[in-house]
Amino acid sequence: MEDNNLLVNRVASSSLLTLNLEEFYPHEELMVFDMKDHLFMGLILKEKDFRAALAVYDWAQYADKNVAIHCSADAIVPYWAYMLVSIAASAFAKRVICTAPDRFVELAYETALAQLDVEQYRDKRIVIKGCSKLPVPISAYVRLSALLAPVAKSMMYGEPCSTVPLYKKK
Repeated sequence: MEDNNLLVNRVASSSLLTLNLEEFYPHEELMVFDMKDHLFMGLILKEKDFRAALAVYDWAQYADKNVAIHCSADAIVPYWAYMLVSIAASAFAKRVICTAPDRFVELAYETALAQLDVEQYRDKRIVIKGCSKLPVPISAYVRLSALLAPVAKSMMYGEPCSTVPLYKKK
């Protein structure tokens, strides 16, 4: 006699692959190098003074951290100045990006997803996990779905027990 009261976890036994974008979240501390702090009167870059300030700056504070270089002042800063900061910070930092601090996570996701081997998802049924504890930017969901659409058999968004269909290969 068969037991009709037996609970079966159909999600666990399905062929669905769940992709959690939280796994790509940059957990290293983010430090900011604001060019404004090195401008004369907060507006003008004096090359000699700037180079002297960089020479004595404590770059070791950026060891194994992410660094966002930006200028919070409405000033015209030559590109080479950002490049000098990047060269100095890169000797210590894990990653150096020229961006406003609030865009750092978005750019970190872009970099991580560019390295994703999408072939491992070829002809697979994929659920892109929806609920997250970390602030995953919407741009990461958009980028991931664009990367997977050419290779996936199907894509859904949400949780394996409750999904929204996104794509199904014809």
